[in-house]
Amino acid sequence: MSLIDPLGDMLTRIRNAHMRNKSSVSTPGSRLRQHVLDVLAAEGYIRGYTQTELANGRTEFEIELKYYDGAPVIREIQRVSKPGRRVYASVKNLPRVANGLGISILSTPKGVMADHDARDNNVGGEILCRVF
Repeated sequence: MSLIDPLGDMLTRIRNAHMRNKSSVSTPGSRLRQHVLDVLAAEGYIRGYTQTELANGRTEFEIELKYYDGAPVIREIQRVSKPGRRVYASVKNLPRVANGLGISILSTPKGVMADHDARDNNVGGEILCRVF
């Protein structure tokens, strides 16, 4: 099965698993997904993830979701730049999510990073998603 938007699929799986109060969710593996999961784990939105190798040479990520007092830590996760409409921002125009309480995940020339790291490194790029 080919996916048009693999990152959007992963974000939707996380959103759906949170609605059902699941402790973990699995998604097919890719390098972009791995970098986004690294940022989510570093910022404390997920507990972590493990990568498993399947028999046919493909990889799969098992994402451990994080809850606080029974409520999901990720209140809102939304794809910004889509395959039909890419959204780019310079370092001066990086949006603040929930007045600095949330993060935007960007794909920059220096790698995938959160918006505050992009400001520190003085780089802009494609805004992949918004997390609050």
